[in-house]
Amino acid sequence: MSIEILVPAMGESVVEATVGRWLVEQGAAVKAGQPLVELQTDKVDLEVAAEKAGVLAEILVEAGADVQIGDVLGRLTEGSGSGSSDAPAPNAAPSKVDAPASEEVEVKATPVARRMAEDTGVDVAKIAGSGSGGRVTKEDVEKALSAKAEPAPAKSSPSIPASQQPSPAPFPFVRPDSHREERVKLSRRRRTIAQRLVEAQHNAAMLTTFNEVDMSAVIDLRKRRQESFEKQYGVRLGFMSFFTKAAIGALKAFPQLNAEIDGDEMILKHYYDIGIAVGAEEGLVVPVLRDAERMSFAQIEQAIRDLAKKSQDGSLSLSDLQGGTFTITNGGIFGSMLSTPILNAPQVGILGLHKIEERPVVVKGEIVIRPMMYLALSYDHRIVDGREAVQFLVKIKELIEDPERMLLEG
Repeated sequence: MSIEILVPAMGESVVEATVGRWLVEQGAAVKAGQPLVELQTDKVDLEVAAEKAGVLAEILVEAGADVQIGDVLGRLTEGSGSGSSDAPAPNAAPSKVDAPASEEVEVKATPVARRMAEDTGVDVAKIAGSGSGGRVTKEDVEKALSAKAEPAPAKSSPSIPASQQPSPAPFPFVRPDSHREERVKLSRRRRTIAQRLVEAQHNAAMLTTFNEVDMSAVIDLRKRRQESFEKQYGVRLGFMSFFTKAAIGALKAFPQLNAEIDGDEMILKHYYDIGIAVGAEEGLVVPVLRDAERMSFAQIEQAIRDLAKKSQDGSLSLSDLQGGTFTITNGGIFGSMLSTPILNAPQVGILGLHKIEERPVVVKGEIVIRPMMYLALSYDHRIVDGREAVQFLVKIKELIEDPERMLLEG
């Protein structure tokens, strides 16, 4: 019995994926629940497992192809793989005598190519496939469309004497050392990041305001409490817990920054799900601290550590990334002195942290050296005015420069 390996439902708002790599070779025996193929989405990577034990009879979609929910990735034949008449040999060509017409088409074209051909009226049977086993790919259909769109060659005209013929156009310049260039396809996550960043700039009236904060009090507190804190909670006391707490305090004072726009309405959120931007190999991800206002400093540090680890080993789930009412991004860990962070839509505010640098500042009429950090707040001017944005940063500055206020003000 043949079982189709389908692209599963992948969570809220995720309808398309890219085939990463097959974990099992065609013709190999597999166990029930064994991962067969990796799928890459704009949020997380996931594995499609075998429903039952059997043999991976056919791979219909190669790595790098785009697929949608419900597309057929391959076929699994039930059985042990030894003596099963239903399972073809690993390298054997499919029979064209017994196979139904619909099955032959599936073998010949990838699902994405087949769907594109149907939408554009291209006959896949007339396209020479460049994929594995002669399978027609999305790129093959695009080439066929381009060839179809080219005008027919003009009818031959009477010959013109050589002396009257125009000079031939010069050949285009070809760099002799073009081997130094490399063409690399963007991953699905990187393509989605690019799309969302452009959309954020197009769909919001985004502005950025700046301030600076003296980190002396927080640094001193960390030095005094670091050893006992780590011994008690098993995690180091970092800067992010201070800024998360300060951001929540500022959001309570200026609730427009903890909102989103829906048509002609503003949705004010009375909970604080704080997104923490984390750099991963394939691009930035923003896992979320749920109900961060209820978390202690230790719980925030533990949650950030766990999410960062999951980001690095690729085990973040969709639930880790969904939602969020406000985002904090720390470019300072990479050495950034100043930046203008881009909104994480549909949020209307994002706080950017930067590198701590010792700089001369004037305190009570005297020049002193203090560890200073620039803060940046990007906001959607449609519902946040400049006054609120500036006061929001001032509030964070006050809480960071006097950490005890975070305890006194809750």
